[in-house]
Amino acid sequence: MSVDAPVLNAGACGKPHRPLGKGSALAVKLSLILTYANFAILLNSVGTVILEVIRTFGIAATDAAILEAFKDLSIAVVSFAVASFLPRLGYRRALILGLAFVAIACAGMPLFHAFWAAKLLFAVVGVSFALVKTATYSTIGLLTNTRREHASLTNIIEGMFMVGVLGGYWLFAAFIDAADAHSLGWLDVYWILLISCVINIALLLVSPFDESAIRQDAGPLAELKLMPSLMLRLPMLIFFLATFLYVFIEQGIGSWLPTFNAQVLHLPAAMSVQAASVYAAGLAIGRLGAGALMRRMSWFPILAACIGLMAVLIVIAIPLASGTRPDPNVSWLTAPLACFTVPAIGLFLAPIYPTINSVVLSSLPRSHHAAAAGLMIAFAALGGTTGSLITGRLFALVGGAAAFHLSLVPMAALGVCLFQLYKRLPRTIPGQA
Repeated sequence: MSVDAPVLNAGACGKPHRPLGKGSALAVKLSLILTYANFAILLNSVGTVILEVIRTFGIAATDAAILEAFKDLSIAVVSFAVASFLPRLGYRRALILGLAFVAIACAGMPLFHAFWAAKLLFAVVGVSFALVKTATYSTIGLLTNTRREHASLTNIIEGMFMVGVLGGYWLFAAFIDAADAHSLGWLDVYWILLISCVINIALLLVSPFDESAIRQDAGPLAELKLMPSLMLRLPMLIFFLATFLYVFIEQGIGSWLPTFNAQVLHLPAAMSVQAASVYAAGLAIGRLGAGALMRRMSWFPILAACIGLMAVLIVIAIPLASGTRPDPNVSWLTAPLACFTVPAIGLFLAPIYPTINSVVLSSLPRSHHAAAAGLMIAFAALGGTTGSLITGRLFALVGGAAAFHLSLVPMAALGVCLFQLYKRLPRTIPGQA
């Protein structure tokens, strides 16, 4: 069977799936991309917010690290419940509700300028993202009919997510007052994010959605019963572990990269945040470029090479970082080489997450996508919290350079998981000739 073989065309009730017309599908894809971009900025602002609450609120680094947990644990908890009611709620309603909740939480940051408001914001962002991401991944199955289309759209949406992350670093940096460590001006960025959410809600309201393929006749417990059966399958367990390890690495580096830049590379606060955007740029380029390679090669050799190159960059970059000294006149032209080498890891980390998600989800019937996506998001959230908390503890115990060096351990474990996944997943889509 070719890689372009069709995915299963039956919906949750066995009804044939009729994809949207090109114009309608494009509008839906655009709404998914923009919704993802909104959440990209907010979810990945945790590293910047950690740095700023330490600077402006006087919060200890070990206490600031809890922000990652407020975000990721709420994602994990809600993701398990989302799959049972999402098809009935509707994907569009889920996206709109998620954006509306976040818009309200964004208003709380500049109004209250308190650490508890940051905790509440990330908790709301986590709950909302559980809705949005499950709806997005399930909608991809409605918009595509072949494994190649599924992988391509997944990489594009995840790639544009990283473009949002990249823009978010610069957006927040523009509001940071490097001259006044106690300035609360950075909180004004949340008014812009609130307006962005409102605009995107309007776009979703006018975008056509055909969700007939996922409407269920079964009771609301059907999807919850499906989730344990998925977890008992060895390939799925390996997939969830790989997802956990991937996000452990991505968030461990991403959330603490601004602090790494400030404390290890001795960059100014605003420049520390801007320099972290190189990491997001690498993730965006890697994901957007992965589609072309996937059309010509099997996914496993590409991802195995990516892990090897990440390890090489860590081995090269950390000694460079350890030798830096404070420079009050530092600029982009005189910044230490590690300022660019460490974030370059994102280029090779990027293709792993969307690729394994696409390979696994496109091997399942559409009626299983919400349950599988809910579990995948939950394990990813747990990985993000664990990665950020452990990295934060290591920052305090052994320093930032050693903390990043130890990321070689989960990288090696992820490589083993990908190899096992490659061995155990079918080379063709089940049920197809």
